[in-house]
Amino acid sequence: MLKKILKITGVFILGVFGGIFADQILWPYFIERPLFYQYRLEQPPIFLTEKKEITIQENVAITDAIEKVEKVIVGVSTKTKTGETLEGSGLILTADGLAVTLAELVSKSSTSSIFVGGKLVSFQILKRDLKENLALIKFDESNLPTCSFADLGKIKLGERVFLVGTIFKKTGLGKIVNEGIIKTFDENSIQTNILEEDNLAGSSMFDIEGNVLGINTIDKEGRVSAIPVSKIKSFAGL
Repeated sequence: MLKKILKITGVFILGVFGGIFADQILWPYFIERPLFYQYRLEQPPIFLTEKKEITIQENVAITDAIEKVEKVIVGVSTKTKTGETLEGSGLILTADGLAVTLAELVSKSSTSSIFVGGKLVSFQILKRDLKENLALIKFDESNLPTCSFADLGKIKLGERVFLVGTIFKKTGLGKIVNEGIIKTFDENSIQTNILEEDNLAGSSMFDIEGNVLGINTIDKEGRVSAIPVSKIKSFAGL
């Protein structure tokens, strides 16, 4: 019985040492031989790469962009000769008070008021283009907020956009926003699926990063389309 125990113990010890010898000496020696390289019997190295994915939610991006650009929107209110009141918005183009709005909202024969940051400011109409429906105005302010111009060559159908405009309330001026997608566009117009009331005429359209795409016109059915920023820059000489 003792002999069997000693025999089993010897075999176990021999197996342990044999395994260590094969793993640490014999196997490393053989895998360096050409035969192993030829038939790729060596164990390939394993590389681990940590991958992190950051997802930015669109709604968060839009709210951040709105907060960034809402100060570049000005209020426009005009009383015509017939007593009609036209209300809309405009866009600050430069920090020294150059701005653009729709020609239909202002005219030299009407009484217009421009509000910047909720404050009534004096201004002058530099020029109007009734065909393009653009008016360039200048007010005596400085260090005004501005925004970046979008690259129209990079916009895509279905791209998310939002508008920001000024509304006139009994309690004072306020801002209003809406969002949608681009349905179609060309060099003359950017059309969206957004519907709004006509008092949002002259509001500005932005991409999700807060770059201005143009200023908006509202048709009789309430459909929102924008005069592209390329036309605005050309009109303003920017």
